[in-house]
Amino acid sequence: MSPSAADADLAVVVTHIEARGGQAFVSRGVTRTIVGVVGSDDVLEELEASGVKGLPGVAETMRITTPYKLVSAQNHARRSTVRVGGVPIGPDTFTLIAGPCAVETPEQTLAAARMARRAGATLLRGGAYKPRTSPYAFQGLGEAGLRILAEVGEEVGLPIVTEVTDASDVDTVARYADMLQIGTRNMQNFALLQAVGATRRPVMLKRGLTATYDEWLMAAEYIAQRGNLDVVLCERGVRSFEPALRNMLDISAVPMVQRLSHLPVIVDPSHAAGRRDLVVPLARAAMAAGADGVMVDVHPRPEEARCDGAQALVDDSLAELAEAVTTIPPLLGRTCATHLAERAGTVG
Repeated sequence: MSPSAADADLAVVVTHIEARGGQAFVSRGVTRTIVGVVGSDDVLEELEASGVKGLPGVAETMRITTPYKLVSAQNHARRSTVRVGGVPIGPDTFTLIAGPCAVETPEQTLAAARMARRAGATLLRGGAYKPRTSPYAFQGLGEAGLRILAEVGEEVGLPIVTEVTDASDVDTVARYADMLQIGTRNMQNFALLQAVGATRRPVMLKRGLTATYDEWLMAAEYIAQRGNLDVVLCERGVRSFEPALRNMLDISAVPMVQRLSHLPVIVDPSHAAGRRDLVVPLARAAMAAGADGVMVDVHPRPEEARCDGAQALVDDSLAELAEAVTTIPPLLGRTCATHLAERAGTVG
């Protein structure tokens, strides 16, 4: 649809499609609304012959050959930018997301948020719901953790990103969060994907441990098909045969998926490496490969962390990361999202 199309124009288009036997799926992004049409070849040919392209508000029509229709790069001549609380994630900027892997206490969360802010982060991440491999491991504070995270985000002036693990919790998490995260274990939890797709919150979709690019993008399609095009893809490493690393960071996913889809692609080097000394080198590699951002764990006292302390960055390593963020992306023509957010007044 044209950016100037009215809701009445959209309604006419949907009615036109359904009257000819097609199914219409409306997905809205920040700058664009797309109507995906599913139907047999006969239905599509009838739609083309019926002059759907000439209806008011229709900018263009095209056939998408990939199975993921709405998130395909064929849909967009230019890659998309997703805004989270005013902070852009997209092809023109580089965005640093940082914070504690798990919210433990108000004091720990605030200290980690201040560390993230000093390093140049413009989004605060933190986990209130923690799906873990072991049922005996720390599972998060739940809604109490969400309240802590929201209060800390307000105090330091950073929009927050947090994980939702169950479709029944989506509305609760969305009340606190600026962006909803789908973790690797839930990448193909289709009920959850559809539930977050029905919200108006941006979504970060992590790649599954063994997911192919097509499977990852089809998971994103579930979100888009429910009306939400504000999806950011996150590469966080895949399972491999090498025991020295927690996961194997697939750096080729960055340029490859950027060619397949118009969605932004960021990298989580913390969960790929599982160890502090590798996080900054992997983050540098992600920047050089053209990632739209990175997300890292930080903790004021990682030796006391209840979750993933071994990979959490501290002051020295954060200083290295901050230097990389301010030097590498500009070489690729990107502006740090920090600067744009501060000019817009979205970061205090």
